[in-house]
Amino acid sequence: MQAQLKSRQTARAGAFRSGARPVARRTAVKVDATLKVMIAGAPAAGKGTQCAKIVDKYKLVHISVGDILRDEVKNGTPAGKKAKDFMDRGVLVPDEVVVEMVKSRLAEDDVKQHGWLLDGYPRSASQAEAIEKEGIRPDVFLLINVPDELLVERVVGRRLDPETGAIYHLKYSPPPANIVSRLIQRSDDTEDKCRVRVATHNANVDAVVGYYKDVKVDIDGTQSMQDVFEAICAALDETVAKSDPLEQYCKDEPSADECRVYND
Repeated sequence: MQAQLKSRQTARAGAFRSGARPVARRTAVKVDATLKVMIAGAPAAGKGTQCAKIVDKYKLVHISVGDILRDEVKNGTPAGKKAKDFMDRGVLVPDEVVVEMVKSRLAEDDVKQHGWLLDGYPRSASQAEAIEKEGIRPDVFLLINVPDELLVERVVGRRLDPETGAIYHLKYSPPPANIVSRLIQRSDDTEDKCRVRVATHNANVDAVVGYYKDVKVDIDGTQSMQDVFEAICAALDETVAKSDPLEQYCKDEPSADECRVYND
């Protein structure tokens, strides 16, 4: 990057000597090019699959609030102890405690270096407001949209192989015929429970999206897995291009209208 900037500066200086003189000098501004991404979607929207693909390509740090909560409690951190107290009483962990954990994780060196992918959080207006107050804001808010009936079909058709842990789908990824008899449906994959989870998502998503309208990108989740990923990549690549330090430097170059030609 530094070599490219130096090359641009050298070329610019040569142009000045040959006849173009800038009216005013500008200074290149360094821009933080690490991506900050939030991703949301109802159960079975394909969010987990896409998170893995995003992390693999863009090397972002995948952050799941559930994982953070378990790690903080396990490690006995101050925030973890607070959370455990609520959990032991069978009470939901307050937003401010969770936000404290998220803020702490985002401040770690690996996240600062590589950027972050916040998975499925915030889930409510109160959570969005809480992290907004802490200055936690994404460059892109990805929302994977899938019709409710298709979500239900995806969930109800899932089957688990208790011997291997493999997940199949009776329609989209059928199991080998010789193991069908031993497959089971997970307790959370019934139609009734799925509809409750989808309804909960739908009831909260609009309020959350309201905080990120300016950076929201809608993704059609009915497409193939690869097409969904390509749509996500297009959104992320556009954001990277806008925040690239070299691109920002070039934008700060004098335009033709800001230069005048003179004779030595």
